Amino acid sequence: MAGVAALLWLTVAGTQAPQQSARFSKPPESTPTGYRKLATRPCTDTLAVVGTDTLRAARDNVAADSAMNAGRAAALPKPPDTTAVFQFRYVRNKSFGIGERLVFDVNYGFITAGEAVMEIPAYDSVAGRRCFRVEFRVNSLPSFSWIYRVADRYLTFIDEQTIAPWKFEQHVREGNYSRDFVADFDQIHNVAHTTEGSYPIPKYVHDIMSAFYYARTVDYSNLKTGDQYTLFNFYRDKTYELAVKVLGRQELEVEAGTFRTIVVEPMVKEGGLFKSEGRIVIWLTDDDRKIPVRVNTKVIIGSIDTELREYSGLRGPLGAKIR
Repeated sequence: MAGVAALLWLTVAGTQAPQQSARFSKPPESTPTGYRKLATRPCTDTLAVVGTDTLRAARDNVAADSAMNAGRAAALPKPPDTTAVFQFRYVRNKSFGIGERLVFDVNYGFITAGEAVMEIPAYDSVAGRRCFRVEFRVNSLPSFSWIYRVADRYLTFIDEQTIAPWKFEQHVREGNYSRDFVADFDQIHNVAHTTEGSYPIPKYVHDIMSAFYYARTVDYSNLKTGDQYTLFNFYRDKTYELAVKVLGRQELEVEAGTFRTIVVEPMVKEGGLFKSEGRIVIWLTDDDRKIPVRVNTKVIIGSIDTELREYSGLRGPLGAKIR
């Protein structure tokens, strides 16, 4: 299923249960643990029994103390503005949203070997941030499973504002091989906590799925053939640099229709599952949606094509669709 992995930018990769949807309601007021609420009882008015001179002197002392404390407070350095320290970037996203579902055929030569589904079924909350819950499933067809059975599942939680991940899960079931990998991305302190250890990461690092969705937010309208931009992807225990190069524009027909597309190629500088096997080329609709129409992977044993079969729940119309 190398072509499917390519769809997820596994060029920068190697080979929990779903969270509940976020609820943004005000928490109920409660008494701190270890304390009892005291019953209200009438109190004696102590001011009524204090002499006038004593009361005046007490008030003067309070006023003097207040003035002195105010002066001391003004002289103290101001505490740091933590909201400024943790200001998050904002990435404009007109490309995808809740409800999007993309279905692909995975073809090896003239054989349809499997099906891949990418979807965003709901919002979730991670680290107090509202995130897109993005799911990706790959399954070999029964007619191909007797040769090589695949049942892979990927899950990422992408911050709605920054389009950067807070959590990533990979559950691989391929033949007799299985692998489960989870990474929690602390995007404030720049650390990835994984099932295999904790590692430093650059700011707004991506996982292999979030990188693909971030690439869909890029404005390609002014990019020419040969232009490129760079992302940073974390997987297992390393951060990989990934340049994305624009190859040009092309009209392309697949089962889902005929589209005007922009053609891009991920350029891996080091590491990666497919680096030694060949190149990967991706066709995105040349409009605001930028949905993947086709992914072609050149591997040692031939070529694998992943082509869009159907789509639903898009954020807006597909302006690049010709018919």
